[in-house]
Amino acid sequence: MSGKPSGRPKGDQHHIGLLNGFAAYGMWGLVPLFWPLLKPAGAAEILAHRMVWSLAFVAVALLVIRRWAWAGELLRQPRKLALVTIAAGFITVNWGLYIWAVNNGRVVEASLGYFINPLVTIAMGVLLLKERLRPAQWAAVGVGFAAVIVLTVGYGQPPWISLTLAFSFATYGLVKKKVNLGGIESLAAETAIQFLPALAYLLWLGTHGEATFAQEGVGHATLLASTGIVTALPLVCFGAAAIRVPLSTLGLLQYLAPVFQFLLGIFYFHESMPPARWAGFALVWLALALLTTDAWRTARRGRGRTAAAAAALPPERPPTGSPNPVDTADTADTADTVEA
Repeated sequence: MSGKPSGRPKGDQHHIGLLNGFAAYGMWGLVPLFWPLLKPAGAAEILAHRMVWSLAFVAVALLVIRRWAWAGELLRQPRKLALVTIAAGFITVNWGLYIWAVNNGRVVEASLGYFINPLVTIAMGVLLLKERLRPAQWAAVGVGFAAVIVLTVGYGQPPWISLTLAFSFATYGLVKKKVNLGGIESLAAETAIQFLPALAYLLWLGTHGEATFAQEGVGHATLLASTGIVTALPLVCFGAAAIRVPLSTLGLLQYLAPVFQFLLGIFYFHESMPPARWAGFALVWLALALLTTDAWRTARRGRGRTAAAAAALPPERPPTGSPNPVDTADTADTADTVEA
């Protein structure tokens, strides 16, 4: 999945990409239904199994596709390996807190973390990367900050679960951007770092008679083992979508996951939503609407400038004897590439 497949027409590829995108974000959005099935295992035990079985799943996947060259290159780059270790630490915090939140009736608060995440990513870009924001982005960040204040008043304390999930995942994304590994390769490297501590913890639970893996029946053990598939399968679908649809489309699809989580928290888990919490969420959604509108307008202007620049170029002189100086199919390919 390193390049765009070429065996199908562009329309089919875009359709397949959209289906994979919906599948990826749909699975991430519905995952709160899965973690309660793993009780009576606690969040720490579930997290450890997730690390162990995820490595097993991606190792098999890498064996099938025969993609191992990256591992040797990574081991020869200490700085890159250190960044992978940092990324593994942040995703461990994110995974563990999310599992705990879902299994302790905090699904709505967890979903808020992923609504806030784009705003945190922008704020980190300004603070850490010295990026310059457009006015609409500043407005979105300001509205998001106001939302956190309203939610703090409503909760009686800052929404620590939401903020920790948002900051841990935003930092994880920032580090991954610097590492620049593919999805499956990145997950393999991170879970390889997590594997030994996770396995040691599971063995410790077993020696103290506190592990549920072998004590709650075959069904429970199978569910714990399937955490690897639950972790890796959405990532595979996301990778298939990322090479087929424009980044702007993926940016819109990312809101599906927290929307599904929010709806599950309200209608399936029946979590309470007092007025102050509704007000805070409404402000967050307003901030995201500002961001999305600004990104859409910026993308349109960028495509317009690209088209204008292409039109201003002098026509390329065809080779002598060429029967087809203009190939419309090639022109369509180029336009799709620019858009993506």
